[in-house]
Amino acid sequence: MANNNDPQFVKEIADMQQDFPQWYTDVVTKTGMVDYGPVKGTMVIRPYGYAIWEIIQDELNKRFRQTGHQNAYFPMFIPYSFLTREAEHVEGFAPEVALVTHVGNEELPEKLVVRPTSETIIGTMYSKWIQSWRDLPVKINQWANVVRWEKTTRPFLRTSEFLWQEGHTVHRTAEEAQEETLTMLEVYREFAETVLAIPMLTGRKTDKEKFAGADATYTIEAMMLDGKSLQSGTSHNLGQNFAKAFDIKFLDKDNALHYPYQSSWGVSTRLIGALVMAHGDQRGLALPPMVAPYQVVIVPIAAHKGGVMEKVAEVADRLKAAGIRVYVDDRDQSPGWKFNEWEMKGVPCRMEIGPRDIENNTCVLVRRDTHDKTPASLEGLEDTVKAYLDDIQHNMLLKATAFRDSHIVDVADMDELKAAVDSGNFARTMWCGARSCEDAVKERTSASSRCMPFDQTPVGDRCVCCGKKLSKGEGYTIYFAKAY
Repeated sequence: MANNNDPQFVKEIADMQQDFPQWYTDVVTKTGMVDYGPVKGTMVIRPYGYAIWEIIQDELNKRFRQTGHQNAYFPMFIPYSFLTREAEHVEGFAPEVALVTHVGNEELPEKLVVRPTSETIIGTMYSKWIQSWRDLPVKINQWANVVRWEKTTRPFLRTSEFLWQEGHTVHRTAEEAQEETLTMLEVYREFAETVLAIPMLTGRKTDKEKFAGADATYTIEAMMLDGKSLQSGTSHNLGQNFAKAFDIKFLDKDNALHYPYQSSWGVSTRLIGALVMAHGDQRGLALPPMVAPYQVVIVPIAAHKGGVMEKVAEVADRLKAAGIRVYVDDRDQSPGWKFNEWEMKGVPCRMEIGPRDIENNTCVLVRRDTHDKTPASLEGLEDTVKAYLDDIQHNMLLKATAFRDSHIVDVADMDELKAAVDSGNFARTMWCGARSCEDAVKERTSASSRCMPFDQTPVGDRCVCCGKKLSKGEGYTIYFAKAY
């Protein structure tokens, strides 16, 4: 039997230290999460990957209901004229838009856009539904697919079609819209840290990086194991821009017509890519228990011997009744092969039960995050396993947080910034606010601005690019990093 303690036991996965992009591709394809679609840039999300997405949906839906949102669905085909009503919006999405020009042999009188995002179609419907201040706020979310014709694609991270949720809300006042924008950002941060065990940096995007058509964009940014940033969710204060473009008006308490204020916010299947790149290792996936399709896999040892499979079935039923997601691997393969398979798939806890264990009324628990093996009594096993999973979840967040914090470097000039990002770090620094300096950083270092954190405690007194002396209250504390 192979030595399961050998980090190279999974030999078909590329070395993550030598070729991180290939390691990522190997992990997402060879664990059965995703495959390439027949159209360039598309992906087929296989059952194991889609099960993760379903858990993400369930967890977010709980939070959306708690914050007063309802789910709905809007058409994926949008008249091209809708997109052109908001100039900044159409300019931002034009390079990625897919168009429908014909039905059969007939040319359509107006081209249709295949949904890249839904502000325009939803704004059109809101203009019909909203008449009075009594109709506000409107707080709707939809789960949908979107199409953005990306030039460079990678499964989950950037594909021509992907799945997401997009919330779209309408409010009577600017203050209410801003409160909504920040509330949903916090929902995303809490979800990412609690469920995905991924710590997030939160803050506002620069005007260059904000959503096309928004007054302001706020983001959650995750650090991947190669030191790059992954924008994991965004929340946008749209102001009155789309309300004016789509003639959304309401009669307020003063008996005058006013434009309302809007927000939109979303996360996508790139969160699955974030899970891979924030927690994986040379053996493959490492999934936090809260988002794992199977939290425990039971591997029978000497399954052919009397009583083993009966005891395994009994234990599995007990754990399932306790609300634990369990899979019994009774396939005709060696235990070593199964150990390898489930380590690669990232299952948080492996349970081994064999004749000797049954004699002692015990089992063996193996953690995916630390690879520690622990004997456990079958008495009270439900509580033992729950505590075990809770500890794994907590430990994975601590580990990811420690990694992130140790890879944030304060820098004072361009040489230090380039050295930081080239060696797999986020650079925290000062920026004068000039677009020309932000562009220069990108050109000279390949790093982009990730966010201006809410904590604006200065980390220097000069702009990292132009060197301008910054007076108190001038300039911004900002993170730069290479990004996906």
